[in-house]
Amino acid sequence: MISLIRKYAGKLHRDRSIARGRLGIAAQDDVMLSEGPPDLSRLAADVLSRLSCPGVVVASPSLPFAEFLLRRASVDAGAIVPLDTETRTFLHDIPIVRREELAGDPARAIAALLSNRKGVIAEGVGIVASGQVTLEQAYIHYSSVFHACYVKYLLDVLQGGFRLPEEEEAFRAFRETFLRPPTAEGLSFRAGPLDDPEEVLSEIRAVGRYTVERGLVDSFFGNISCRVAETIFISQTAASLDELAGCIDPVPMDNRSTTGITASSELLAHRRIYETTGARAILHGHPKFAVAMSMVCEEKDCPVKDCWKDCPNVRMLGDIPVVGGEIGAGGLAVRVPPVIGGPGKAVVYGHGVFAIGRNGFEEAFRSMVDVENRCREEYFRRLDARARSEYSNGSSS
Repeated sequence: MISLIRKYAGKLHRDRSIARGRLGIAAQDDVMLSEGPPDLSRLAADVLSRLSCPGVVVASPSLPFAEFLLRRASVDAGAIVPLDTETRTFLHDIPIVRREELAGDPARAIAALLSNRKGVIAEGVGIVASGQVTLEQAYIHYSSVFHACYVKYLLDVLQGGFRLPEEEEAFRAFRETFLRPPTAEGLSFRAGPLDDPEEVLSEIRAVGRYTVERGLVDSFFGNISCRVAETIFISQTAASLDELAGCIDPVPMDNRSTTGITASSELLAHRRIYETTGARAILHGHPKFAVAMSMVCEEKDCPVKDCWKDCPNVRMLGDIPVVGGEIGAGGLAVRVPPVIGGPGKAVVYGHGVFAIGRNGFEEAFRSMVDVENRCREEYFRRLDARARSEYSNGSSS
């Protein structure tokens, strides 16, 4: 268990989702084990002792976005409700625990919320997440909350500006020192088309790892596949893209066998993209600026309420199509295939990027990098325009 604690601590540091030295992890083995600075490891152990689960993560996020969202929320709000796919599918909402609620017995207050949610934001502490079945799930749920808060805060700032005294300075530091533009430079890709199954498996493992290492997806979200003749080699559902050894399923295009049972929930979307485009490789990730910009819509007085599911329109970010659609066997498999063939990439509302490679993965990977960088540029273009407008209005008043 100690090795698992250190493994997930290493992943959280690699993902740059925690402040250095501010991570506590507790896990239940034959005895309770905990690691980290005394205040956080003790809190993690105290929370875990009140839950029937194997692991708890308590950490101060590397960015103050979760704390800002808590403080920006109305005083009677009990939760934050981001609209990204991870939140809708896995978190539902993110409970918040204010400082006064933590007075006396913080572990009890946090555990009460974690009894029916996967993660919470505790004011002055950070993000606390639990794993109902494995310690790995606590890592996943922490990453999900971090991702959801990151995306929601980007949107809230773009649409409503800064509200707290320290926000603008913190956001400037985020922009100037934290952000790293994703790139494909220094990576090695096999030239396609890929036909040998062993080469295909090796390339999928490598590209899955690249996708995580370059910040285009958190470890457990996204999927990847390659078509060889009438077989789709696809990552399994809930597989970590940086640990795909033994987690890639060969599935016949005609679905005549049961091998697709453990395959990614996006198998149907992958199959229809292959049928529609003739591509040989597909990569799906959740880069944060692309997810955020997919939810920025200029439509006024629109009757659609559940945009992620019911929006019938194809919006454009430059030449990148943006569509709605439920994940799994829902609308996503209907909406993405018709629009992805020409540009080679598409964004799904609140969900992420699909990119195709006509011969191999290099084209798909570079397309995803391009989408995220262009969405980042567009985000800051709009944010800067908003700031100039506010400054001009303030100067003239």
